Amino acid sequence: MNTLIKVVSTGRYLPKKILSNSDLEKIVDTTSEWIETRTGIIHRHVAEFETTSDMAANAALAAIQKIGYDINNIDLIITATISGDQQTPSTSNFIQGKIGLSHKHIMAFDINAACTGFIYALEIASTLIQTNKFKAALVIGAETLTKLVDYTDRNTCVLFGDGAGAMIIERGDESACFYNASYPDKDLVLTVKNNRIAMDGKKVYAFAVNVVEESIQKILSLAKLKQSDIDIFIPHQANIRIIQYVSKSMEIPMDKFYLNIRDYGNTSAASIIIALDEYLEKNPSNQKRRALLTGFGGGFTFGSAIITL
Repeated sequence: MNTLIKVVSTGRYLPKKILSNSDLEKIVDTTSEWIETRTGIIHRHVAEFETTSDMAANAALAAIQKIGYDINNIDLIITATISGDQQTPSTSNFIQGKIGLSHKHIMAFDINAACTGFIYALEIASTLIQTNKFKAALVIGAETLTKLVDYTDRNTCVLFGDGAGAMIIERGDESACFYNASYPDKDLVLTVKNNRIAMDGKKVYAFAVNVVEESIQKILSLAKLKQSDIDIFIPHQANIRIIQYVSKSMEIPMDKFYLNIRDYGNTSAASIIIALDEYLEKNPSNQKRRALLTGFGGGFTFGSAIITL
C-alpha cells in the first residue's frame, strides 16, 4: 500500500546498564567468542528500573525535543511491543501521560506483531493519517525483553536486549510503501509462553532468510523501484548471519545495510527504529534519502517499508 507521509523526527532511548558477552559467561555455559561468532552481538542494554513505557516516553521526548516539535500536534500514539508494562491499560496510554498529553483526548493503542511490530505500526499510522482525522502520529517500538529471558537457556538468553525508538509522522507529499504479511507458527517455533522466550534457532533462521528476501523483493516491486534506488537498508537486528545471507543472495553490498546488533542485540519491535534513528544521527544530510525497512518475527510476521527521509 502507498500512502503520503512526512517523517518529521525520530528518537531513541537505551537504558544505561550494559550486559556484555563476558558478563554472560559468568551466568550461563557460553563464551564471548561463541556468541559474537554466531550472532554478531557483543553488548546489550538492560532496563533495571525503567518500564517499557518509561523507555518509550524517553524515546518519544527525544524525537520531540530534537526539533522543538509542538507536542500538542500529536493526536495518535501507536506502540509496537510484546513486553508492555501490563495487559491493560495499554503501554501507549501510559506514554500519553508520561510525555504530557494527559489533557488531550487522542487515540492511543498497542499492537503485537513481534519483531515486525514497528513496520506494522507505521503502516497503520500512515493509513490513519490519510483520513485527515489525525494531524500527527507518534509511532513507537519499545521492548523490555530481558524480563522475558530465561537465563538458563544459553541459546536464547544471549540474544535479547532492551530499548525504545520513536518516529513522528504527519501527512505529507512523500510516498511511503508498505508490505506486511504473516502466516501461523503452528509449531510454536518462536514464542513467549509463561513469560519466557522460547525458540528453535535453526528453524527461525530458515524462516528469516526466506521471508526477508521475499519482503525486500515484494516491496521493491510494489514501489516500482530497484535495489540501486535505495540509499540505506535498515533490517531487524536479530542475527548478523541472516543479514549476511540476504546480502550475498540478493547481491546487496553489506555496507548498504545499517547494523548495530553488536551494541544492542535483538530488541524486537524496537530494533528497526533504534537503528534508523542512529543512522540518521551518524549520517546527517540535507538530501532526501530512501530507506528500506525490513523485519520478521514471531507469529510468524514479516514485512517491509520504503520511506523517504
